[in-house]
Amino acid sequence: MLKSDLFDEAFGQGLYGLLAPRASEVVGIDLSMTTTTAARDRYPNLHAVAADVRSLPFADSTFDVVVSNSTLDHFPTRDDVLAGLRELTRILGRRGELLLTLDNPANPIVAVRNLTPYFWRRVGIVPYPVGMTLGRRGLDRALQQLGFDVVDEAAFMHCPRVLAVAMAGFLQRHAGPRSQKRFMAALGAFERMAKWPTRYVTGYYVAVKAIKR
Repeated sequence: MLKSDLFDEAFGQGLYGLLAPRASEVVGIDLSMTTTTAARDRYPNLHAVAADVRSLPFADSTFDVVVSNSTLDHFPTRDDVLAGLRELTRILGRRGELLLTLDNPANPIVAVRNLTPYFWRRVGIVPYPVGMTLGRRGLDRALQQLGFDVVDEAAFMHCPRVLAVAMAGFLQRHAGPRSQKRFMAALGAFERMAKWPTRYVTGYYVAVKAIKR
């Protein structure tokens, strides 16, 4: 299994704890050597590699599962996004499974953020570069052209991200575990909107599950 971003494993909870029991080996990549080293230090059994998702150091059909959570939406151009998708396709075996999320450009907050990406990083709302992304239909088309069947899709994180990040930081500094737990429960309530007809407007991310033909 390949995970195409290690920022969360290095500096947050990450997904490694969920992925490791489901795979004989988990390989993780990140463009940053600092991030890769930090993730490896936290998870010694994670095979962490510093690499660019647009040019991966793996042979064709190396992996049976690829998890790419908001990796490809940090590049400046659509061509970069598509280059990353092509590489993920190349290293995934036939009938392999791709689980992928991207920022949702139909969400108004994402749309405004992408007009002023450097401001959002400077004020600390996002701690990393933001860039081009694909909407649900554009992502579906790109995956189909690359030889995938999209078998499931969703939109998630329906809470207002700007407010959630600001409040989470405040509670982390000034509140106890009980208040933080109540806050997380309140955020979870927003996910009921994932069943609404407006879910692809309110969701901060789009997610797809696709099988390589």
